[in-house]
Amino acid sequence: MAIVAPSILAADFTRLKEELAVIASSRATWLHLDVMDGHFVPNLSIGPPVIAALRPLTKLFFDVHLMVANPAETLDWYLDAGADLVCVHYESASDLDGIFTRIREAGVKSGLALCPDTPVELACPWLDVVDMVLIMGVHPGFAGQEFIARTPDKI
Repeated sequence: MAIVAPSILAADFTRLKEELAVIASSRATWLHLDVMDGHFVPNLSIGPPVIAALRPLTKLFFDVHLMVANPAETLDWYLDAGADLVCVHYESASDLDGIFTRIREAGVKSGLALCPDTPVELACPWLDVVDMVLIMGVHPGFAGQEFIARTPDKI
C-alpha cells in the first residue's frame, strides 16, 4: 500500500493554513513534518508549537520526523503536540528501546530513520517494534537535494 505524505518543508510558511487545506483536499492522507534542531542537522525548521497549531486544522495523519540531536529529551513535546507517528534517527538516539517504549505507551506509532550512509542491517533489532522504517534518499537537514541513486537498492 502506497502512502503519500507531502512534507511541510515544501510549503509556503507564510500560508501554512492554506497549504494544509490544499494537502487535505488531495489524495494524501499523511503530512510529513520535518523537525530540524540545528544540532543533529545544521538547519532549523518547525517545532512543537507549529505542530500543535496545525493539529486542530486537519484530520491528516501527522508523521513527525525528528532530525534532532537527542530525541529522548524532547520526545514528549511532539507527543503532546499531536504527532500520530514519531520517527527518530538511529544515528541520534542512545536509547532507542526506551524511546520506542515511550512512544508506544503514548498510543502513537513509531518509526526508525536511517541516514543514507547507515547500513540498513542496523535497523533489524527494531523491525518488530517500529511501525515504519524511513530509508533516507538524501542527507538529512536540507530540502531540495538530489535523490541518492543507490537508495532503492538499499530498500
